[in-house]
Amino acid sequence: MRILALDSSGLVASVAIVTEEAMLAEYTVNYKKTHSQTLLPMLNEIVKMVDINMEEIDAIAVAAGPGSFTGLRIGSATAKGLGLALQKPIVAVPTLDGLAYNFYGTDKLICPIMDARRNQVYTGLYEFVGEKFSIVKEQTAMEVEELLEEINAMGRDVIFLGDGTPVYRDAIEQKLKVAFSFAPVHMSRQRAGAIGALGMELYKKNHFEEASRHEPVYLRVSQAERERAEKLEQNI
Repeated sequence: MRILALDSSGLVASVAIVTEEAMLAEYTVNYKKTHSQTLLPMLNEIVKMVDINMEEIDAIAVAAGPGSFTGLRIGSATAKGLGLALQKPIVAVPTLDGLAYNFYGTDKLICPIMDARRNQVYTGLYEFVGEKFSIVKEQTAMEVEELLEEINAMGRDVIFLGDGTPVYRDAIEQKLKVAFSFAPVHMSRQRAGAIGALGMELYKKNHFEEASRHEPVYLRVSQAERERAEKLEQNI
């Protein structure tokens, strides 16, 4: 079984090809370029490097959200276009679940956080019970102070990762009362390899959809939509 995995949900652009036995290739860039510039060239590069025919792909796993509105649209459109062209299903992997899967096997609570602006984060809480990946708190958008209060109430050691970590590091250090740590740089951001590995598990459980039905998960309306709603309220 071969899974093509894409993640453009945040600042990182990442593409991977994963099988049940190995990650054949992963190409990840965390730099100042738009995903529309990088995603398809990265995909073409790894396909050439591993000498694989795209028809041999069984499914396409994509970080389905939440995250950057533009990034999610690019990733979703890319996955959808490939799925329709190749007649392959889409495995929609929740972004925060994919981030947390980087820490396979830890006995600590895992807390990925993405900066959602306005003092909010996209987050969730996860753990591994033995080898089983378990969702403690479904991904959501919430105030960072509220998140820290919940973690304090749980009384467990926790690992933080994600692009929200440097933004809210001071708040974490000041307000958290339990033992905590921050992920090292090689495990602190989105990786298509994790999306592919978790996507493989979801695919085996028949958690996939036709490409034509796939849509990203935003959790919140975009800034443009918020501003439009505010203007409409002012004109009433």
